[in-house]
Amino acid sequence: MNIQKITTLVCASIGLLGVLFLLFIIGKGDDAIEMSALQGDYGFVSYIIYLAQFTLAITILITLGFSGKNLASDKNKLKSSLMSLGAFLFVILIAFLFSSGVETPMKDDAVLSASGSRWVETGIRTFYFLTVIALGAMAFNSIKNLIKK
Repeated sequence: MNIQKITTLVCASIGLLGVLFLLFIIGKGDDAIEMSALQGDYGFVSYIIYLAQFTLAITILITLGFSGKNLASDKNKLKSSLMSLGAFLFVILIAFLFSSGVETPMKDDAVLSASGSRWVETGIRTFYFLTVIALGAMAFNSIKNLIKK
């Protein structure tokens, strides 16, 4: 049995299980599900969520596995990927150094710590830096192509 047949069977099984859970949910009805949920019994709704999480986990593992295999097979790709990862980590480091943290009260009477606040600001600054870098790269390439012609 080759990998394509195995994949087809697994996908069909997961799909059939999902359809089966959906039919049970539809058959039970909205009102019955809401009343059961208020009492803490989520029934087939929780099963379909578990199925979705299982499917996502399988997808992530397979994607990471094949990506790692492809990177390990070619040294140039591995070197390029590690350089890109290093550049990304450098941008995060710069964003972290420019960020400051302040304790922040939140809606539910909890307090966001200074460290948590600094990491949130780091994420926002990283987004801004990457946006500026992408726009700069696009502008540079556009100007370079205009000059070439």
